[in-house]
Amino acid sequence: MQVDNGHEGGSSPRLIIAARELTRQYGQGESTVHALAGVSLDVEPGEMVALMGPSGSGKSTLMQILGLLDRPTSGTYELRGRSVAQIGSGEAARLRGRRIGFVFQSINLLPRLTARSNVELPMVYARMKPPERRVRVSESLERLGVGHLAHRRPSQMSGGQAQRVAIARAIAPGPDLLLADEPTGALDRASGQAVLAAFQELNRDLGLTIIVVTHDPLVARHAGRIVELEDGRVVADRQVEDRIVEPAPATKGVTA
Repeated sequence: MQVDNGHEGGSSPRLIIAARELTRQYGQGESTVHALAGVSLDVEPGEMVALMGPSGSGKSTLMQILGLLDRPTSGTYELRGRSVAQIGSGEAARLRGRRIGFVFQSINLLPRLTARSNVELPMVYARMKPPERRVRVSESLERLGVGHLAHRRPSQMSGGQAQRVAIARAIAPGPDLLLADEPTGALDRASGQAVLAAFQELNRDLGLTIIVVTHDPLVARHAGRIVELEDGRVVADRQVEDRIVEPAPATKGVTA
């Protein structure tokens, strides 16, 4: 499995994300909510970044915009050198299916499908050919240490195992950007550490660009860079000097 860290033209060929003065407003008049109030952010290919802040800080809204799930009220956003304003809804859906992977706190595996079928489903929608799908499913499950669960349903897995199947689903199409929203929020400590170790492995070994949304400083310290948001604004952007590096990323036989 390879990650494409190239670009598709535009003014920021080095950057996978180039956002300038993003705002996002909901409602009108006195009921207007300013979820983002002028956020600027650059992310280079291969970075692992934590977006950190309390509830209501705007971090999840920013992630939705970066993942093409929402559009800003104002400001500019270039994804891999291309202005998102020029991307229609159909192409945005295609990019979400092939170029951007998502991992959520709620996991969202389909309960009636096996791990293999859950991982394969997005590639079916993306019309990837069956032989390539099968290879990517196997590679992704093995990389996340859950290949032995290929024929199990979510109810037959622990929370940590299910989340790593969800990560396998996110990376199987070969995205160059992975967005994770509170990915350890519903897990116990050991399972959360296994998930964070998997992210670090993907970032280190595949060069996958990863953005983790979290309110937890300990989770944020697993990234190489922390961007703090408060009231819809960036209040700090720093490299992590005391980064937590998890030993022994998820491999075969991990049960957490």
